[in-house]
Amino acid sequence: MKIAIIGAGNLGLSIAKGLIINNAITTLYLTKRNTQNIADWEKYKEVIITSDNKTAVKQSDVIIFAIQPRHFGGVLHEIKGLINEKHVLISTITGFKIFQIEAIIGANNSIIRSMPNTAISVGKSMTCICSNKKGEKQIELAKAIFDRLGTSIEIPEEQMQAATVICASGIAFWMRLIRATTQGAIQLGFDSEEAHKLAMNTCMGAASLLIESGKHPEEEIDRVTTPRGCTIEGLNEMEHQGLSSSLIKGIVTSFNKINQISKD
Repeated sequence: MKIAIIGAGNLGLSIAKGLIINNAITTLYLTKRNTQNIADWEKYKEVIITSDNKTAVKQSDVIIFAIQPRHFGGVLHEIKGLINEKHVLISTITGFKIFQIEAIIGANNSIIRSMPNTAISVGKSMTCICSNKKGEKQIELAKAIFDRLGTSIEIPEEQMQAATVICASGIAFWMRLIRATTQGAIQLGFDSEEAHKLAMNTCMGAASLLIESGKHPEEEIDRVTTPRGCTIEGLNEMEHQGLSSSLIKGIVTSFNKINQISKD
């Protein structure tokens, strides 16, 4: 599969790394205005580095856009004359809706919006996708790409803002929780390296339990809480201090902010 990533920044390179690790490409174009910053990616024989978006589009079947929202419109105008019905366009641009893309390149193109997160670089992204009418036939292709880089689900476009908060911003939320757990472990006597390892792997284990068992979190919580035990006392103190409430408020605040960004 010939893929171009327009915008080889943090997210674009995370996607590229996932594609390479999972052997999901025959040729991968990476574009950036200053290619010196990504020159080391040429060590991969499948990767071609260029600052020319037009060349990347001409030579690719799937075009993944991973640029800043303020540049997206200009890039679409730049390449719109090169896009044909065989191209599959996948946008990762926050707040840039399908009708806005269609207004520039036309509705008779396969357009897919996606919201991956940076865990895509290790094949663990939770990616939400949606499409325009023309792109419905290419949803399975998009899912095949993103399922090789983690897990994907198709959702209505009106839920993409919320998905951005839960999945993309959510990475940062979970990192902060892991950091707090690490700090707590250090206070209890572990050195920083041990504490970090304990926090990371316990978090991974908790998520894996739910994924593998299909159970509700409370079912697994019940398995480790005993009457008058240390777990329930710790959980209750966290709730008294507003753990769940703070998380929910933070999620809603991020959602309100992304909606404001979209309006602006």
